[in-house]
Amino acid sequence: MAGLAAAVELAREGHAVALHEAAGAAGGRCRSFFDDSLGCPIDNGNHLLLSGNRDTMRYLGTVGAGDMLAGPASACFPFLDLRTGERWLLRPNAGRLPWWILDSRRRVPGTAFTDYLAGLRFALAGGGRTVTDCVGGGALFERFWEPLAVAVLNTPAELGAARLLRPVLRETFALGEAACRPRIARTGLSDTFVAPALEFLGRHGAAIRFNNRLRAIGRAGGRARHLEFGQETVALGEKDSVVLAVPPAAAADLVPGLDAPAESQPIVNAHFRLPEPAGLPDELPFLGLIGGTAQWLFARGAVASITISAANAHVDEPVEKIARQTWRDVAAALGRDPDALPPYRVVKERRATFAQTPEEIRRRPAMWEAFANVYLAGDWVDTGIPATIEGAMRSGYMAARTVVGK
Repeated sequence: MAGLAAAVELAREGHAVALHEAAGAAGGRCRSFFDDSLGCPIDNGNHLLLSGNRDTMRYLGTVGAGDMLAGPASACFPFLDLRTGERWLLRPNAGRLPWWILDSRRRVPGTAFTDYLAGLRFALAGGGRTVTDCVGGGALFERFWEPLAVAVLNTPAELGAARLLRPVLRETFALGEAACRPRIARTGLSDTFVAPALEFLGRHGAAIRFNNRLRAIGRAGGRARHLEFGQETVALGEKDSVVLAVPPAAAADLVPGLDAPAESQPIVNAHFRLPEPAGLPDELPFLGLIGGTAQWLFARGAVASITISAANAHVDEPVEKIARQTWRDVAAALGRDPDALPPYRVVKERRATFAQTPEEIRRRPAMWEAFANVYLAGDWVDTGIPATIEGAMRSGYMAARTVVGK
């Protein structure tokens, strides 16, 4: 997504763009594919966005996909405690003054409004503090801070860097409900984020090559002079620039001396094909799960999907075991037979994001010129925000602005 965002922005401004994609399809970890076992398209992972994700919304508007997200008209976050069966809606109010924490019907059950004041500690969190250091313990941590932190950072709360939550809260919840309305792809990730971008680039004359993995960057005189793609070498002119939007390990191989995050965290997703539409309560397309194996449940038509973030404890388990464990969560949420396992597909992303710990975020490179005409992009680059779709988009725009302003 970082590469697509950079390409879209540069093409929008009238620059000639050539996009080289290592895989056979664009989108990286944000894409869809047709699954034969389910007989329908599914996403390789589930992604929950917020209306305050300004760079993502800008990207979708540019490529003509601004209407491809679905979600409630106002901010609300449904949760289910699988241990007790208790359900609730967390509902922030309009405006910057968070009076919703004074209303027991809007906040997390079992919490007092004073519990939420602990969130102010994120504003003062030093580089070495974790989420648990700031807000650990109690019902609010278990039912709000922990699921939020694990979803955003894809890192256990006791390890996740507290300072990365600060900008997320500042750009969404701190601005009121209009900035924190939850959104998911209406029909699929590729339909929403990838296909419209490729069409946009095609209309703007971009050259797009698939199955074209970059093997090496030839350089001389402090500049990149050519790109080696196995069977093909592409010469670079004096006015050409390169946006290197690859995973951190690949970037470290291509750019000698680059210090990049080395540790990663997995995500496991499971998709279940139901005989009829899933029908989550309140007609919302997602549900937060407390006390189960999965943390989030998403529904799109007859496909119910779950996400296990920071999934080190599960990524090496057999797929059938994962499916049966997570189906129990889905069954409890949807009122179905926990023993009647439907057709399923388990998707494991072993290196879904870099480990967003205080130690690893210190290794994020800034918007840095690898060579005089080579720039980095990716959710692992130091954008100041976590490694999410929004982080990837922001890095792509940062790279594009740097190219244009050089």
